Amino acid sequence: MEKASTSSLVGVSSVSTCVKGPDGTTESVIKNGLVWTQAPIGYSISLFLGGLFFAEKMRSKSYVTMLDPLQIKYGKPLGAFFYIPAFAGEILWSASILAALGTSLRVICGINDTASIIVSAAIAMTYTLFGGLYSVAFTDIIQLICIFVGLIFSIPWMTGNAAVTMPLQAGNVIMFQGKPGNLEYSKFYGKLDKDDIGIWIDYAIMLMFGGIPWQAYFQRVLSSRDVSVAKTLSFCAAFGCFCAAIPSIVIALITMNTDWPATEYARELIPDNYKLAVPLTLLYLTPPGVAFIGLGAVSAAVMSSTDSSILGVSTMFTRNVVVNVFYKNASDKFTTWFLRGTILVNTIIAMLIAIFVKTVYGLYLICSDLVFILLFPHLMLVVHFPKRTNKYGMFCGFFTALFLRVLSGEPVLRYNAIIKYAGYVEPGKDDEGNDTYGYQRFPFRNLIMILNFIITLSVTFLSQKLFQTYPELRKYDYLGAVKDGEQELEMEKKKGDSGKKTTDGDI
Repeated sequence: MEKASTSSLVGVSSVSTCVKGPDGTTESVIKNGLVWTQAPIGYSISLFLGGLFFAEKMRSKSYVTMLDPLQIKYGKPLGAFFYIPAFAGEILWSASILAALGTSLRVICGINDTASIIVSAAIAMTYTLFGGLYSVAFTDIIQLICIFVGLIFSIPWMTGNAAVTMPLQAGNVIMFQGKPGNLEYSKFYGKLDKDDIGIWIDYAIMLMFGGIPWQAYFQRVLSSRDVSVAKTLSFCAAFGCFCAAIPSIVIALITMNTDWPATEYARELIPDNYKLAVPLTLLYLTPPGVAFIGLGAVSAAVMSSTDSSILGVSTMFTRNVVVNVFYKNASDKFTTWFLRGTILVNTIIAMLIAIFVKTVYGLYLICSDLVFILLFPHLMLVVHFPKRTNKYGMFCGFFTALFLRVLSGEPVLRYNAIIKYAGYVEPGKDDEGNDTYGYQRFPFRNLIMILNFIITLSVTFLSQKLFQTYPELRKYDYLGAVKDGEQELEMEKKKGDSGKKTTDGDI
């Protein structure tokens, strides 16, 4: 599989556009306040940490996907297990943003959700099919310009509307005036209760570290011209990701300072429609031409995220599953055409999920914490501490963490926890009498992720000591961990001898 190479400017633009979305940021600020809108700063930090701890090591070894070091360490079949959470996360992310675009187009243009999702998916698939990473990266530059120019250009028109209170207020905003509890705290900044600190910490750390092991990010890093470019684009993209969220936050503040009954919308903006804040402000607070430009910005954000995820997940399946596990002698021609077919299939899967599944974003959040709990610990170990982990440690850590996560409950999937950590909120009834599901206030995701680390390290240590102390037990080494360890030592010895010879020759 041929490896593309991208420059600093292209890489920074590409990474910056693959990790944000204006609709989600605006909705979060309106619904929960700025303090709970953790994604912009969380993903910015994850990009910085990726550049600090992973970009150099992975780029210098010429990996093609983020699963390569996992398969090198754990073997191709076992390493392919990590494709499952990666696939689920990327596909559901693509589906969730396609669904968001469908909603935006319906509000502004009156286009049917299904039609807009199909057209958007088809456009992204077409240029990804024929251009690969080059088309994805270079279109991201155009899309990044559209996002900044489009949304920033529309803001003065929004603030100039007679229904918007100026100067903008962060305290007793128009949208929440007269509602119970409004004067207790700023609706714009939000409120962090003492009981919810565990939840806030859980999500904050998950975003910072769980935002690293995504192929949409690593395909940019690993295709960089050299190590220096890989690190630079990560650091610059971290700043770009944060800046890209600023227009969305300003639009949220404008939305909250708008007297919606005084607009052509002619009614209050209810919580169910907070997700429509960006298209509604464009439609009712700006002239038609400005609304069209703003919609282009929203569409650009969606397209840039969709093509990145689809290409990344298709590359991993083609290289790390099909070629590495099932068809090791595949030709370059076969690999290229299989990749194109996989892009087509994955786009259709994301499109169908966006059309028919109503809780796509909730499912994406579940897959995100699976990436954090299952994938991040092992990527960290194989990149930085390869001698501290082996197949037995990986197997025990991976499946124990998965088992604990399942038993911790999930309201989105409508089942309650079997393992109830400190502060667990029991199921009950909401204000309308509907059943609610229990949820954890304890930062259980981080606990499970740490346990994954500990179990992997412990089982690895014990298995290594066991086979070293009792050599006769090596016949029961069904996963071949001892042989792998011996091969690694032999390779290190050869590298050491080669380096010594080079030094002696120089002298």
